[in-house]
Amino acid sequence: MPTVATLGPYRVFFYSADRAEPVHVHVEREDKVAKFWLDPVRLARSGGFSRRELGRIETLLRKHEAALIEAWNEYFGA
Repeated sequence: MPTVATLGPYRVFFYSADRAEPVHVHVEREDKVAKFWLDPVRLARSGGFSRRELGRIETLLRKHEAALIEAWNEYFGA
């Protein structure tokens, strides 16, 4: 599970087995985790985050969307 970024209290990562899926990241904090599609950024699923916190996470991911997509392409090969 390569960590792509740490944005505030959030660890942003993807699983090495996720190659067959569209570009996305997983975000975790403590025992909470969410999956966001990238390009465009949108929530795929959430486990434990409040709606308000999901909004904050989405804003952070939008701000770093290009770098996250680049990290995906470098790891999995574009």
